[in-house]
Amino acid sequence: MTQAFAATLHRRPGFSIVAAAAVAASLAFGAFNAPANAEVLVAAKPASAYPAPPSELYPELFAAVQLGQVFKDGKTFVDAVPKTSPAAIAAQYRREKDRPGFDLSSFLKRHFDVPQDNADTYVSDRSQSLAQHIASLWPHLTQQPHKPAAGSSLLPLPGPYVVPGGRFREVYYWDSYFTMLGLLQNGKPGSLRDMVGNFASLIDRYGHIPNGNRSYYLSRSQPPFYFKMVGLLSTQDEAAAYARYLPQLQREYAFWMEGANGLKPGTAHRRVVALADGSVLNRYYDDRAVPRDESYAEDVALAKKSSRPAAEVYRDVRAAAESGWDFSSRWFADGKTLATIETTAVVPVDLNSLLYGMENAIRLGCERVQDTACTSDFTQRAERRRAAVQKYLWNEADGHYVDFQWIKQQPTDRPGAATLYPLFVGLAEPAQAARVADWTGKQLVKPYGLVTTPILTDQQWDAPNGWAPLQWVAVDGLRRYGQDALARDIATRWMGKVQQVYGSSGKLVEKYNVIDNSGEAGGGEYVLQDGFGWTNGVAMQLMTIYPELKRP
Repeated sequence: MTQAFAATLHRRPGFSIVAAAAVAASLAFGAFNAPANAEVLVAAKPASAYPAPPSELYPELFAAVQLGQVFKDGKTFVDAVPKTSPAAIAAQYRREKDRPGFDLSSFLKRHFDVPQDNADTYVSDRSQSLAQHIASLWPHLTQQPHKPAAGSSLLPLPGPYVVPGGRFREVYYWDSYFTMLGLLQNGKPGSLRDMVGNFASLIDRYGHIPNGNRSYYLSRSQPPFYFKMVGLLSTQDEAAAYARYLPQLQREYAFWMEGANGLKPGTAHRRVVALADGSVLNRYYDDRAVPRDESYAEDVALAKKSSRPAAEVYRDVRAAAESGWDFSSRWFADGKTLATIETTAVVPVDLNSLLYGMENAIRLGCERVQDTACTSDFTQRAERRRAAVQKYLWNEADGHYVDFQWIKQQPTDRPGAATLYPLFVGLAEPAQAARVADWTGKQLVKPYGLVTTPILTDQQWDAPNGWAPLQWVAVDGLRRYGQDALARDIATRWMGKVQQVYGSSGKLVEKYNVIDNSGEAGGGEYVLQDGFGWTNGVAMQLMTIYPELKRP
């Protein structure tokens, strides 16, 4: 990385000249197969301190509310807005809680504005086609920027943003890419620019894109789709958009790669893992090892069921939340029980595919700004990652990609739809793509689309459920490699289900049962959600590619 790039970095909020130089030096050295004395790639400290989550603002009150399950949904309280300062509320609670007749629900009503269950009063116009319905939903799902009240868990954003819907009242990281596909097809370039700019602002403030714009999400991210969002701004010349947002792409990359250089084989640090030959790949992680604010009671109960140290369980649960697949047998040591969750021991094929895509996006951006050192550096980074993915994550015997348990040094043998990510980013060889397509058609294609995994459990990221983002990853990846018939088949099956549910209910929902036509999707920690941003976006994209899937 050149001195010019270091100068670019230090002009970004939160980067000192020293920090920028350190990042540039470590990037130039290379993140893979680095000797033990290499400089460590460290993301610069964020320009803004992380605001405390609700669990830290009023810990005693928080525990009482969440463990007492005052609200049916643990997310309700962490989204509540305090009417006075959190410190004053915490002090008042300590004074009142042991008094005779103290009523916790009444206390909360006096001191918080609590989001109401079923507050969404949107009613579908059943005379509209699905495409018309989706177009009419965007204003309803769009939130305008505002300054949150003091003590609110909401993180401000500079521009309007689209939320998924239902209980999800804030923007979510990886959801937003799939939502943006629909905004693109509905001719809303301003909305695309707003959302890319919002995420750039989060990177500038905090050094990464959090799970969502809430204080309790800041300790983790989500699958890194930001480079794909940036590419949507200039679909005919993606390199131009990558060049414009190069500082943010570089900074997000530094977040994911922090600690990579000098990492000894067989060890891990935050989101990086050094494998036996010294190759470095990534894992999902969370910087906190405590119960999630939004699912506090559930996490405490889970830790009690496990024989492992509670902090390990909490970290692995949070890491699964960073993956977006919360939860799935994919992360379970025994393949079926949540209490055996081992997310941080898993090197996932989807995450490493996306980071390969990010490395190539940065390469293209650097090439456009004529930074030859950066171009060469990221060309090598991408190739090294590709070689490591092919060595550790490809199952030659069965013809698909699978995650790797780096502590046991063996594949997890728990395959699923993540196998299609190397096709989605162009990492696979054509012969591998053909074998993945064959395996997918036999193992994952069901009557109504692509099932998440072939394992039937009570977790929402397993059978019988199918999810919009994975349908798009599959369709786009298969089309990239000329597997057009299977791509069309998956799209047709999926859209048949989406159209059917819309016809009977007037809704698009978060996930669908793709196996049984008589059953709703289920599993997970909350009821099925309406809305729904990524379903809307993927449906619009598929109806654009395959116009015959539209219905009047």
